[in-house]
Amino acid sequence: MIKHAGQDKVSDSARKTSFVQARDHRLTVHCYGRINDWPPLDPVGPPPEVGSPLTRKACFCHSVKSFRYELHISFHHGSRLNEKPFLAHSVNLPPQQAGELLHLPREKAHWEWMGFFVRRLQPGDVFQTCTEDEEAAFVILGGTCVADWGKGAIALGKRKTVFDGLPYTLYLASQGSVSFLAETTCEIAECRVPSKARLESKLITPRDVASSLRGGGNSSRQIVDVISPTFPADKLMVIEVYTPGGNWSSYPPHKHDVHNPPAEADLDEIYYYRIQRGGFALQHLYGGEHAGERILKALDGDAVLVHSGYHAVVAGPGYDVYYLNFLAGSARALAVTEDQQHAWIRSSWNGTDLRLPLVRE
Repeated sequence: MIKHAGQDKVSDSARKTSFVQARDHRLTVHCYGRINDWPPLDPVGPPPEVGSPLTRKACFCHSVKSFRYELHISFHHGSRLNEKPFLAHSVNLPPQQAGELLHLPREKAHWEWMGFFVRRLQPGDVFQTCTEDEEAAFVILGGTCVADWGKGAIALGKRKTVFDGLPYTLYLASQGSVSFLAETTCEIAECRVPSKARLESKLITPRDVASSLRGGGNSSRQIVDVISPTFPADKLMVIEVYTPGGNWSSYPPHKHDVHNPPAEADLDEIYYYRIQRGGFALQHLYGGEHAGERILKALDGDAVLVHSGYHAVVAGPGYDVYYLNFLAGSARALAVTEDQQHAWIRSSWNGTDLRLPLVRE
């Protein structure tokens, strides 16, 4: 909920999230409601213009129309209409334009746990939100901002892009609220899961994360544990992974779709990709209840949704790949089952790739 001089309050009862652009004494508000409440979209008509100043009366309808259009073209499904989505594309905004790059609520992902959103702020922009019966993690992908979640105004962010350093992340517990004020162009990835646990919100700085190297040979990668299973959260786990060009990651292929503790947990997982210089990654999904077998080509800004089954990633040669993992499910444990057909590869590893680590504090 926001208040601006000379205007009434604007509220979003579904998510109570507001995005404000307050440059040049103009106000633009984007409010996003529940997707399932919207009437069918005309797929023939052109998309409405986004970003122009609006009156309060027109504001909500403008936002819904523009976002319905973006979601209509953004999801890759299988050949059957009842299949779950596996690949979501970001909106391709000009670099100097603020807005929501990716909008993936739980209903659209067709799963129980996670909603995922990525937004860009320009200097002076304010983003306000609250959690109510959810917990959330806000990862600063790049840029700097000042955040206030009840602890006073605190500076967040240091890296220009995800390839320039380790992250600042805000964990916001249920019944929390936060306001972000952008100092530079700032991009924020947000993941939410249902939660009524009364925990403490906490800032995670680059000094608080744990960076390590995993794998070997051309399966070497850098792992950055941001919100690990030992972190005092209810359901969320957050990891950043850096894979040098030409290397495999999430390898040997593994799965986590059965609740069989302590051997395996049933976890949904998001892979959000950032890739340098127009590169790509390929992600192999197979052997699951929902996936069948498919190979997805992920570009910069894409998100792959892993509902079940084994999965592995390979980075295109010459293009270092970053992906941000969010996981939530039946337990806060990174307990997986590897595909035994490929587990032998561990015995062939003879040291890690000398290009690693790709990022440092």
